[in-house]
Amino acid sequence: MIRLHVPADLTAGAGVVPRHDQAHYLTSVMRLKTGDPVLLFNGRHGEWRATVGEVSRRGCLLAVEEQVRPQTTGPDLELLIALVKKVRLETICEKAAELGASRVRLVVTRRTNDDRARIDRLRAIAEEAAEQTGRLDVPPVGEAVKLDKLLDAWPAERRLMFCDEAGDALPVIEALKDQPAGPWAVLIGPEGGFAPEERERIRGIPGAVPVSLGPRILRADTAAISALTLWQAARGDWRG
Repeated sequence: MIRLHVPADLTAGAGVVPRHDQAHYLTSVMRLKTGDPVLLFNGRHGEWRATVGEVSRRGCLLAVEEQVRPQTTGPDLELLIALVKKVRLETICEKAAELGASRVRLVVTRRTNDDRARIDRLRAIAEEAAEQTGRLDVPPVGEAVKLDKLLDAWPAERRLMFCDEAGDALPVIEALKDQPAGPWAVLIGPEGGFAPEERERIRGIPGAVPVSLGPRILRADTAAISALTLWQAARGDWRG
């Protein structure tokens, strides 16, 4: 069944007006008719069954009927990714949503090869991935921030899984084995790697856990997917 993320409150009997692009998708692409079912979620009130109500040239109205799943939340796991080329960054945001990241934060480092990103496009990609994956929330994608500024305000309670390419960190599964629960973040560097002074600064953060993703140098998108997968298997909700 088609799932849509909407900002509106979801309660029995409510009417929801989807965005123009969502209405076009429902009525023109998928050709839904009055009475056809749709699933809705907003990140706050769980998942609800709705039906297509009024359909017009302007759009459509969705009639909310009943809750089918209560709201749940996944692990508090942020993905921090240095800005990389457009296509790879889009893939990273899509897969981060699919793999259960709670938030995506873009980082500008000394070796970042692109200091711009279409945040609206990345947010739309994350939203579509959340709709298709079945999760009940959409991970926000934040504006890019410089690494030094990010580390200056780093909260002591959030552990930082630092994917270090230097080769002297423990394998990720071994490094995470006895780590505590709680809020975490995964940090992936740019295509040129972190500068030596950045690496030293990151390792000095309270709660930093340097890890190795194996003997091969991975591209940023491969590294992000691998790191999130391994963290979910070791510390996240893949453990049952």
